[in-house]
Amino acid sequence: MTNPRILVLIPARMAATRLPGKPLLEMAGLPMIIHVLRRAEAAGIGRVAVATDTAEIAATVMAHGGEAVMTRAEHPSGSDRIFEAAGRLDPRREAEIVVNLQGDFPTITPDNIRDVLVPLADADVDIATLAAEIHTEEEASNPNVVKAIGSMVSPRRLRALYFTRARAPHGEGARYHHIGLYAYRRQALERFVHLAPSPLERQEKLEQLRALEAGMRIDITIVDSVPRGVDTPADLETARYLLSKA
Repeated sequence: MTNPRILVLIPARMAATRLPGKPLLEMAGLPMIIHVLRRAEAAGIGRVAVATDTAEIAATVMAHGGEAVMTRAEHPSGSDRIFEAAGRLDPRREAEIVVNLQGDFPTITPDNIRDVLVPLADADVDIATLAAEIHTEEEASNPNVVKAIGSMVSPRRLRALYFTRARAPHGEGARYHHIGLYAYRRQALERFVHLAPSPLERQEKLEQLRALEAGMRIDITIVDSVPRGVDTPADLETARYLLSKA
């Protein structure tokens, strides 16, 4: 039995600029969105559904035995989409935690999906997410790799202080690659989506800075590796190779 307190939502849309139609692109015999769905289901932490504005995605999910919910097309972010989806799927607000799992993480492990919940055992934490230690200079300097900066709470947990595309922090020591998987307390998600975009969010183009600027607490579970996201044709071929070997 999965936990009725937890709702795992996978936002998916067809209009990605660099790789249009990517949720339905085939890899290892299945559309990408189904790989993500299967991993979320295998995590066994709660009810799983795909939140989409595209009937074709919803039909594909349902044809593979999954649950889908239709949402409006004009949402500016996945957070806004899952907020609408949570209201549609759970109008009685029985789910206390909402997990936002990106639909382009076909190689994420069920263990990592479970890992994101760990910081929420602390009642002071509003939002939980993941990061992995950076081991190469290319990764540390790449602006497409978001760096998580935080204070160590325990050996595998940080309290987030900032997120940036820059090479940071300065000097010797560990740096962390942020992984865009989030677990929100229901009230925190509602507060977050009703906040206006913040100055640092607009400057860095990082949505999570809106929460930090509003005084919300984000804690980070440190995991061993970064799942392969799919944003470009090269990413797609890499993910196809990894899944074919799994």
